[in-house]
Formats: sequence, structure tokens, C-alpha cells
Amino acid sequence: MPHGDAPSYDIAICGAGPAGMALAALLARRGTPAQRIALIDAKTLEQASNDPRSIALSWGSRQILEEIGAWPTAATAIHQIHVSRRGQFGRSLIDRDEHKLPALGYVLRYGDLVTALGAVCQRAGIATLRPARVEAITESAEAVALTIAGADATTTTTAAIVVQAEGGLFSDQESKAQHRDYQQTAIIAQVRTSRPIAHRAYERFTEQGPLALLPQGEEYSLVWCVRPETAVRLQALDDASFLAELGAAFGERLGTFTRSSPRLAFPLGLNADPRSTARTVAIGNAAQTLHPVAGQGLNLGLRDVAVLARLLAQGANPTMLEQFTELRRQDRNTTVRLTDTMARIFANDSPAQALLGLSLAAIDMVGPARGVLAELMMYGRR
Repeated sequence: MPHGDAPSYDIAICGAGPAGMALAALLARRGTPAQRIALIDAKTLEQASNDPRSIALSWGSRQILEEIGAWPTAATAIHQIHVSRRGQFGRSLIDRDEHKLPALGYVLRYGDLVTALGAVCQRAGIATLRPARVEAITESAEAVALTIAGADATTTTTAAIVVQAEGGLFSDQESKAQHRDYQQTAIIAQVRTSRPIAHRAYERFTEQGPLALLPQGEEYSLVWCVRPETAVRLQALDDASFLAELGAAFGERLGTFTRSSPRLAFPLGLNADPRSTARTVAIGNAAQTLHPVAGQGLNLGLRDVAVLARLLAQGANPTMLEQFTELRRQDRNTTVRLTDTMARIFANDSPAQALLGLSLAAIDMVGPARGVLAELMMYGRR
């Protein structure tokens, strides 16, 4: 960039998913001029809004989204979380009343959250380049140059700071500093049961991986983690046979499983490398793609957003990125270790599993221990 030329933007955000759009909206709310913020994404807002996946957000994440006016109304509150180990004695029940919160967490449609965030960004007047793809990033001492391929042409722009907020599936990413293939596949679907319990979520650990049922309206959002060969077999079943196997794995706490939506399957792994350069930084899934156990991914990403927005609103410069990296280190490291350990330790059929079951029973009998577990689960406070 020639000497004396100002960057086109103060902050360019690569990736207009929930984390990227929340960052843009929070920056604008904290005083960064909207025209100095750029959002860049390969998908149109309409494409992203049609995403049918379900997501779970913590109470702390709701607070962040409410601050920017992007809390969707179509969210199901979680009042209790039931944690158990299949085939072993012991369980723990975490209740919102113990924590004096209106809810431990919420389940909502990904597309609804994206729609709400998109509307906030549009009202704020944030510059949005989509569909567009960042093809090259060149960093200098003064700024970062971005080569952007749009629908009709390829252009170059500059920014004082570039935020990488575009993450995705484990299989779509390059291996980062921390990398692990869990040899598990997540089967995702919406299911119904004959005896649902309103506002209660379930995290059930099996010998192949965790099985989560999250209440969403009259249905449950299912995340069933199994070995890849089991996933292939389950995906080949008709609905009745699939529901029967799901019932055998989960048990009879909710009666029988009566209906399933079309199922999706995704390979699972860990990719984490939250390093930054002088003028670039990664947040959310771009910094750490995690196993879905305890649902930490997006909640961790929104905690990244809250800290980065506060700092960049004070100045879009390398000093703020250094502070961000230091402030986020402990939370990121703890969450990565938590999800990695839970994904590996609980997903086997060794004799030690009986001890894990007893641990859940012990936790349930000790109030402070339940509180620690709640803080570690996806529905806890920031």
C-alpha cells in the first residue's frame, strides 16, 4: 500500500456466519463506523438462512445476541440437562433453578439465527460482499490486502485488520497445530418421541460416542456420534429400523421414537490453531473446530466475538490483537481440552466406564460438583 493511503476498511471479516456477523454488529454497536467494516462470504444471505440445522446456545451467548438485537424468538429453552452413561449405573441432572437462571440454554434453527443477524447488519449499514470469496491475503506492516473474487469480477481491497471467521466441517479443513480424527461420525436429524419431557435435554454417553437429544418445539434435535462404519449402516436403514436402533441406544426415558426427518452425517475431529499475526486473527470455527460433545463450538466462538469487539472498538491495530490472543488463551485451551477429553474417554467400552458411571452418580449427590459440571457443559454461563 503506498505511503499515506488509508485502508479501505478498518476491519474485514472473512466469513458471514453467526460469529462473523455477530462481530460486525457488535463492532458497529460499540462505535466502529459501519462503512469501515466489511463482511465477506461465499454464500448469499438467502442460502445461509435456509440452513435447516439446529444449534444450541448458552445463556451467556443469548446475552451477547440480545445486546445487538439479534435474539431469535423461535428458540426452545432448556430447563434441565440429564447426563448419563449407557449400560452403567449413575447419572446427573442439572436444573436451571440451582443456578437461578430462566434457562440453562436454548435450541434454535441455524437459519433463524443467521436471518436475525443479517437483518441487524443490514440495518446498521455494514458493507457486505456476497457471494464473494477471498482468494489471497497479503499482509504488510501497514495493512492487509485482500484479493476478492465476486460474481462478476475479481477486485483488491485493503483493511487494517482481517478477521478469519469462516470455519466448517472437520473434513473440509486443513490440519492445524492441534489435530485429531476421532473416528466418529455425527448423525443429525429431528426426531419425535411418544413421551417427550418439555425443556429437558439429554447427553448420553455410549461406547461409540455421545448421543444428544435437545428439545426443539415438539421435537428433539438429535446428534448421535458413532463409528464411521456404524454410521454407514445406520444411514442405509429405513426410518422404522433407524428409530428402533436409536431407541435401543438411548433407552426408554422418552418412550419410543416415532418419527425422524431425513438424516445427515458429518465426520468429527479436532482442528485448533488460534494463533494470530500482527494484523490477522481467527475466531470461532476458524480458530478451533471441536467435537460436538457438550456443544461448545459456537458458544466458544461468541465468547471470542465479545472480547474481540471490545478491543477492536478501541482501535483496529496489532496491539489489540495481541491483547485478544492473551485474554482468550485460557478459555480456548480449557474448552479444547474438555471436549477432546470427553470425546475420547467416554467413547469406549473399557472396564473403566463403570467408574465413570459412578462419577456421574457422585456428582449428582454433591451440589457444588453439579455446578462445576453445568459450567463446563454447553449451557453454562460465560
